[in-house]
Amino acid sequence: MRSRRLRRAAVGATAFLVATGLSACGANGDSTTAESNLPTVVASTDAWGSVAQSIAGDQAKVTSIVSGASADPHSFRASPSDTATIADAALVVYNGGGYDPWIEDILTSHSNVNSIDAYSMLDKAAPDEPQPANEHVFYDLGVAKAVATTIADRLAKIDPAHSSDFHSRAADFNRRADAVEQTEYAIRSTHPGAAVVVTEPVAHYLLESAGLTDKTPADFVDAVEQDTDPAPVDIAAVIDLITGREVAALIFNDQTATAATRQIRDAAQAAGVPIVAVSETLPAGTDYLKWQADTAARLSAALQQDR
Repeated sequence: MRSRRLRRAAVGATAFLVATGLSACGANGDSTTAESNLPTVVASTDAWGSVAQSIAGDQAKVTSIVSGASADPHSFRASPSDTATIADAALVVYNGGGYDPWIEDILTSHSNVNSIDAYSMLDKAAPDEPQPANEHVFYDLGVAKAVATTIADRLAKIDPAHSSDFHSRAADFNRRADAVEQTEYAIRSTHPGAAVVVTEPVAHYLLESAGLTDKTPADFVDAVEQDTDPAPVDIAAVIDLITGREVAALIFNDQTATAATRQIRDAAQAAGVPIVAVSETLPAGTDYLKWQADTAARLSAALQQDR
């Protein structure tokens, strides 16, 4: 699944630039803003930036490199100012797993930067379960909780005076994440094994938590992940599942829509199959947990329509 990310990152267009005005860091990477003397936390995307903000409160400055519902994290290319911002950060939080290789490249060149790789938290979130190679770990609440706890631990070392605040916020974040997980588990109980198809396996971990069956043909998924057009036979196979009402919902990533995925969406609309839109960055006016809760709630409601 990772080759698509690497190629898109290499050839993609410019995304959003981060705020400027961050001061240079010392040899130990403990950066502060010029205005407020707060530690700076830089996240690769606003999903992880929101998690970091939940822990930092007003005791650290959090900046997200890629943000906004119209942004495509796959096609991002870091600018020199982005590189400087990352190199100057007290703490960097990124997705990992080949999802944001541009930031991994920067960190390789700045090995002294204190960083957190969310993808590496998969084993901590579920140590007894083999993990699939799906990089969209921002839809895994267990990973998000592990990242939140690690952010609190790192910030506590950077700013010991506010250690209790950081850990208290992490505990609150994790409690609220538990409540969202309960919504996902409720889907598992109410719609055990319900079948869906996806235009891209972005919400893989949500579907896994909800106990749903992804019936998307493997060749279709492989083509999408390799950033190539699925073969007509594979598109037809997905549409057949929809028109034959063999699936209860279509999970549609509208941030990376293509002619093929729009064709599938149109087929679902014509067949009356519920469509659940998912995204890779935060919708306007929300935060990480609200975003995850809303997506789970819309998935639950869509499955209810099919009963």
